[in-house]
Amino acid sequence: MSLPETETLLLEEELPFLHVTLNRPEARNAMSLAMVEELMAVFDAVAERTDIRALVLRGAGGHFCAGGDIKDMAGARQKAAQGDEDAYFSLNRRFGEMITRANRLPQVVVAVVEGTVMGGGFGLACVTDVALAAEDAKFSLPETGLGLIPAQIAPFVVQRVGLTRGRRLALTGARFDGNEALRLDIVHEVAPAAQLDERLRAVLEQIRRCGPMANRKTKELMLNVGEVPQEELLDQAARDFAAAVNGPEGTEGTMAFMQKRLPEWAQ
Repeated sequence: MSLPETETLLLEEELPFLHVTLNRPEARNAMSLAMVEELMAVFDAVAERTDIRALVLRGAGGHFCAGGDIKDMAGARQKAAQGDEDAYFSLNRRFGEMITRANRLPQVVVAVVEGTVMGGGFGLACVTDVALAAEDAKFSLPETGLGLIPAQIAPFVVQRVGLTRGRRLALTGARFDGNEALRLDIVHEVAPAAQLDERLRAVLEQIRRCGPMANRKTKELMLNVGEVPQEELLDQAARDFAAAVNGPEGTEGTMAFMQKRLPEWAQ
């Protein structure tokens, strides 16, 4: 399936990877409803594409994402004033649908975060498989300080950092840098901003060495922990393992190991 046309995102295919850049630098890449819809369209387009093995999410202009777009809130307020009782619900819930979709993508999702990482941008970073952060990135959940609720991202933040840490971050609006984000397990690596591209190349090379279908099935298995009864989950995992052993990827991986060479997908 071909990629959609986008106005708020920059898309660059560098197979087997797709680079997705949030491109509203004048607003520190604040996430408008248009951006949410375009991200959903991209996710829908790539989900079944096995030639794309990883998505890289980052922001243009030195910032990752400053959260939701205040202009959309104003638009929802106008709709509510005109009698649309679901205006705020629909706006907020659509973001939740997008971040859930991002969380469940079969590809590896890598975030490169720098500058502002707030609100919805914070939540988006929390659903990535690998997150790389600049040391001086600025993280926060500012919603409660505005009298609002981090409604759609709170569950994903708790899954990422745990309930105790999540409560502190959300209920104080604490601001912190990349090093603290690493300590809190929000991100996996921290580096000076100038070295992020180098670290990204190293991560993508690691992903390239993993079997494409093995990665998809492994991610599905891990995401189903706590969602599917354990015995049912282990039964399905055993079926997937047997299929992998007998499939072309498992055969090639085993042969490559015995012959002391890289498997075809890593070359």
